[in-house]
Amino acid sequence: MAKIKIKSKRVTLKRNNKVEGEMDHATVSVIIRRQMLSVLGGLRWQPPYAKFIRNQLPPTTPFYSFLRPNTNTLKYQPPRFNFQTCFKTYCKNCEEQQFTNNNTPFSHGFSALKEECVPLESENLWSTLALYLFILHIPFSFGGLSVVAMLTQQSDLDPQIKALSLLIIQILELSGALVLFKYYAKPQYEFTNFFKSDKLLNGRNWIVASVLGFGFLVFLIFLTSLLSEGLFGSKPVNPILKEILLYSDISRVSCVLVLCVATPLLEEVVYRGFLLTSLSSTMEWQQAVAISSIIFSAIHFSGENFLQLFLVGCVLGCSYCWTGNLSSSIAIHSLYNALTLIITYYS
Repeated sequence: MAKIKIKSKRVTLKRNNKVEGEMDHATVSVIIRRQMLSVLGGLRWQPPYAKFIRNQLPPTTPFYSFLRPNTNTLKYQPPRFNFQTCFKTYCKNCEEQQFTNNNTPFSHGFSALKEECVPLESENLWSTLALYLFILHIPFSFGGLSVVAMLTQQSDLDPQIKALSLLIIQILELSGALVLFKYYAKPQYEFTNFFKSDKLLNGRNWIVASVLGFGFLVFLIFLTSLLSEGLFGSKPVNPILKEILLYSDISRVSCVLVLCVATPLLEEVVYRGFLLTSLSSTMEWQQAVAISSIIFSAIHFSGENFLQLFLVGCVLGCSYCWTGNLSSSIAIHSLYNALTLIITYYS
């Protein structure tokens, strides 16, 4: 090992501001050799003059770092690298980070609808919807009472018979729609998927969303009603609906079941469940909500109520996108129809 060159031939050591002694070049070399051997050999021996040699030698001296007194490198032995333990620790940290990020309501953005949960392929969506409209919706909703009048041979149906007939017609249309969409849907898709919430989105409670959505919907309808009355005057109450509600208890219960149970379930399954969910896989959720709301409003064939029905469809679509659970939109739809029945009954 080469000896370290020192400019001065002797080094003066001081302790407590007193001269302890002098060491020549050979003594310094011996101390450096011992310090290096102690570090390389894992010993804990510290030469008594190492501290003072470090203060006297310049930093450019070879092996300058080995002269540190009480160094921790002599006491600390780093653990051996274990790939399996390191990989498990990394995976655990990733899972905790993912759970923390996904546990917030805004972690997935506004829409909770997933592409893998699409019930209908894009090429089958519009053809299936057309079959539903021309085979089930238009014949049952607009021609059902005419068929009942022909079968009973009555030109003017009794209000109670109308209410019971509407209930049966809506049940038949709902059953036919479920069979039709189930036939054209993906084989692995289940109808109950509409009512399954994502476990990672516990903050999006469908009951809270239903209450907030219904309140916001009532506010929008109130504003549009004021605007409509200011431009076109007040609209008259539906005389057929009012007659059914005032006729008997049976007709009243039947009307409530139709408008608050059967109709919301049918329309939400078709226009929000199948239509909106399928559209959201090919476009942004805002566009999907707007298109499904336009179709929902146009299907009612009511020009004077088109704007209000469009707003209703937008609120229902946003509620379904936010929760990913069709129960929220069904609840809002039922509450809205119930409010309509109350206003009609007491007006």
